[in-house]
Amino acid sequence: MNLASQSDAPANDHDADHAKAFKLRGGSFTLLILQLIDLKNPNFFQWLLDKIAQAPNFYNHAPVVLDLHGLADAGPFNFAELARRLRQHKLVPVGVQNGTEEQNQGAINAGMSVFPMWREGKEVAVEAGERNPAKPEPPKPEPAKQDAPNQAAGPAAKSESRDQAPAPSAAARNRGGAKVVSQPVRSGRQVYAQGGELIVLNTVSAGAELLADGNVHVYGALRGRALAGVSGDTEARIFCQSLNAELISVAGHWLVSDDIDERMLGRAVQIYLKGGGLVIEPLD
Repeated sequence: MNLASQSDAPANDHDADHAKAFKLRGGSFTLLILQLIDLKNPNFFQWLLDKIAQAPNFYNHAPVVLDLHGLADAGPFNFAELARRLRQHKLVPVGVQNGTEEQNQGAINAGMSVFPMWREGKEVAVEAGERNPAKPEPPKPEPAKQDAPNQAAGPAAKSESRDQAPAPSAAARNRGGAKVVSQPVRSGRQVYAQGGELIVLNTVSAGAELLADGNVHVYGALRGRALAGVSGDTEARIFCQSLNAELISVAGHWLVSDDIDERMLGRAVQIYLKGGGLVIEPLD
């Protein structure tokens, strides 16, 4: 007994010394996922740079996990050189997922971590005109948004007949239809509505990410990230029933959760650009 008590004392003192120097605890963070499909494409890094240029403040020094699912047959490659090139683009690679055993080892040798394997879940899209009986029908687009091309067209637009469509603005030309998701968007999932609007008829969990070239509508609680106008459309907006987002962004202008007015949390709001900054306006 004397020996045991004597050996325990130094251990307790040792733990107390550690507590004075550091604390080790778990944490939960939202990370970008860069899915690698064809690294041999000569335009890979130029296209990546073009994408980053759409929202430079958002991507600036952002931690990135490399998804290697599309490179399963590619064999090993130089992770250290890939990481160096990504850092030149101000992306910080922190780990990989969905890699082969050989690829994972190469990433570890390059100083990266290996994240759990993950596959993107299936999306349930609602065709145009179809209604979901469990959720309210989304409202029609605001007339002001439709009138914007007429204002940009100038005096010539006033002389057009009713049967002739006005010339759309550059932002409107880039917009397509709406992408509708009826299932909850869970943590770790990213949904992108390229060329159009994104409508989510359910909740968006923390750690999930919504991106759209047009507006983002969330008919439920928004707890993850929502980015509207990611291709530069400054007229895009975010609409949600309950705002508790980790990040909101319109055309590269963004706010994180700590920057959001506490009075807007949990409320139905719309978010848009005005005077070079984001405005959060209650809808209730």
